[in-house]
Amino acid sequence: MFKRLVIRPNSYYDSIALMRLTQTVRNIDKMVAAQVGMATELNKDAVREMGFVGEELKAATANDLIVALVAETEDALDKGEQVIKENLERPTRQEPGTKEPKAYATLSEAAAMDGAGIAAISVPGEYAARETRAALANGLHVFLFSDNVSLEDEVALKKLGQENGLFVMGPDCGTAVVGGLGLGFANKVRPGKIGIVAASGTGMQQVMTIIDMLGEGISEAIGTGGRDLSMEVGGITSKMGLAVLERDPNTAVKVLISKPPHPDVRESLIKMLDEGTKPAVVCFMGEDIKEADKRRSGKVLYAGDLEEAAILAYQSAGGDSKGRLYSDDELSEMVKAIVARGDSRGYFRGLYGGGTLCQETMTLLSRMGIDVYSNIAWDRRLLLEDPEESRGNACIDMGDDYFTQGKPHPMLEPGMRVPRYLAEAGRKDVGILLFDVILGYGCHSDPAGIMAEAVKEARRIRKDMGQGLVQIAVIVGTMRDPQGLEEQEAILRDAGAIVLSSNRAAGDLVAGLIKAQGGKKPCLR
Repeated sequence: MFKRLVIRPNSYYDSIALMRLTQTVRNIDKMVAAQVGMATELNKDAVREMGFVGEELKAATANDLIVALVAETEDALDKGEQVIKENLERPTRQEPGTKEPKAYATLSEAAAMDGAGIAAISVPGEYAARETRAALANGLHVFLFSDNVSLEDEVALKKLGQENGLFVMGPDCGTAVVGGLGLGFANKVRPGKIGIVAASGTGMQQVMTIIDMLGEGISEAIGTGGRDLSMEVGGITSKMGLAVLERDPNTAVKVLISKPPHPDVRESLIKMLDEGTKPAVVCFMGEDIKEADKRRSGKVLYAGDLEEAAILAYQSAGGDSKGRLYSDDELSEMVKAIVARGDSRGYFRGLYGGGTLCQETMTLLSRMGIDVYSNIAWDRRLLLEDPEESRGNACIDMGDDYFTQGKPHPMLEPGMRVPRYLAEAGRKDVGILLFDVILGYGCHSDPAGIMAEAVKEARRIRKDMGQGLVQIAVIVGTMRDPQGLEEQEAILRDAGAIVLSSNRAAGDLVAGLIKAQGGKKPCLR
C-alpha cells in the first residue's frame, strides 16, 4: 500500500469545494482512501485513522490545507495529486454575463470597498465568529454557512448586525436567494411576488420549487439558521427578514418556515405578521394548527406542511390552484396499483439528505397514527439508539452530523447513502424505500444518476430474494436548475422509482401503503 501526506500552510479553501474534491479523488481507480480538507481537529483525526502520524500533522492548524492519500499504486497517488492540483487552481465556474466572483482570505476593507454587499462565510466554526465580526465591521450582510458556532456568539453577532441594520443569516444557514442571487444550496427560481423567511434550508427549497412549479416566483428568500427562533436568539434574523419583506415593493405575500419556535418568540412573530399590511403564510413544522390562531386577524394563514405553505402563498399572490399537487384520487390509485402487485409488503425506510423533509415525513405519518423511528425523533421513545440500525418503520436523516463528520453531505455526494440503501433493500422485513433528490447550485451535478444505480441494484437484490419493493423518490428542483429537472426525473423513472415533486405527497403515499397492509406490522410472503 502506498501513502502520501501533503500539508500546505496558510492555504484556505471553501469546505464545500474540498468535500466535493475529496469524493472525486476517492473515485480514482486504485485509490483506497483520500482526505482533502482544512486541518481541523476533526479532519486530522480522520487522517490519523488512515494511518498517518508525525509532528507535521500534529502542528497543522485549521488555516492549513491537508491532503492525505492511500492507494494501491504509486500512479494512483500521482493521479490523485494531479486532480487536486487542477481542481484547486481551476477558476470558479460562473454563468454567462455574470461578474467574475472574487474570494478573500480575510474580510478586510478591500472586500467592502470593492462594492460587495454580502459576505458568504464557510470557514471552520471556531473562526466563523471572528470573520463575521470583520464582515459586519465593514458594512457587509453575512451569509454564515459555517456550523459549530456557539449560541453565545450567534446571539452577540445577530445583535451587532441588528444594531447596524445588517443581516446575519446563520450560522448553519444552507440556503438563501437575495436579489436573485442564490447562496449555498439554492435552486434557480423565477422572480416573483412571494418572499420567504426560513430557518430550514431544504424546507425553503421545497416551498420555492413548488411555487416555481405553480407559475409564481420569489422576491427574496432569507435563511436564518436553525436556532434563530429559540428563546435565546429571539428570532432576530426572522424579524428583520419579515420587516424587509413588509417594506419591499416587489413582495406581495410573506412566508415564514421553521420548526415550532419558543412560545414567546412565536407570539411576537405572529403579532408582527398580524400587524403587517400583507398576507402571510406560516408553517411551523410539526406543530398542530391552533383554532385560536385561525380566529385572529385572518391575515395569517397556517400551513400543516411545506406543500400547503407553497400553495397557500401562491393563492394569496393571486394564483389559481386546485389545492394539492396530487389529488387524493391520484394517490389512492397509486396505492391500489402497488398493493395489487404485492410490492409493498414490509416496513417503510426513508433515507433523507434533507433534515426538514425527513422531519416532515415523520410528522405526516405520526398524524395518521403511524409511529416512525428516527435518529432525529422528537419523541424519545422513537429515537434510534444506533443511527446505523433501523427498526420498524423508520426515517433517517443522513445529513445529520453523525453521518457527515469528515464526510461530504448527501446533497453534495448522494452516493454516501447507497450502502445503507442497499442494506435496507436486502432486508426481508422492508417493503418501501423512500429517498430525496435535491437539485440546484451547490448540489451534486447528477444526484439522480447516482441514486438510479442504487434503485436498479435494489431491484436486482429483491428479484433474487423473490420479493417486490416499492422505491419512491422525492425530487426538489426547478426546470432551470443546472441538473435539469425533467432529465433527472426521467433517469429515476427509467430505473424503476416512483417520482414525486412533493414530500407531502410521498408521505401520503407511504401512509396509504402502510395502512393497506394492516398498519405497523409487515406482512411477509
